[in-house]
Amino acid sequence: MERTAVNPVTWSVDLGFNQGEVVSGQTRTLYVSGQTAMGDDGEPRHDGDMAAQLALSADNLEAVLSEAGMSLANLVRLNVYTTDVDLLLRHYGALVGRL
Repeated sequence: MERTAVNPVTWSVDLGFNQGEVVSGQTRTLYVSGQTAMGDDGEPRHDGDMAAQLALSADNLEAVLSEAGMSLANLVRLNVYTTDVDLLLRHYGALVGRL
């Protein structure tokens, strides 16, 4: 088994984690860390704008997948966490549309 770090941006490495890890051997699996509305510099973006936060989180997810030679078509599972379910559901179609 071989593990390969995937970091399209590097701020997370300074915090002690990788954006993703490809595990290769019999199969090839990418485990992606939680992606949020963070800029390339590791700073939060779009405070109070759920639609923009969802879009940037999806952009960040796609960047990790791309860096590993994958796309959203390779996604098997996606968990979404929020503090405001009603607000999330109002904008969820934009995320689902990308899938």
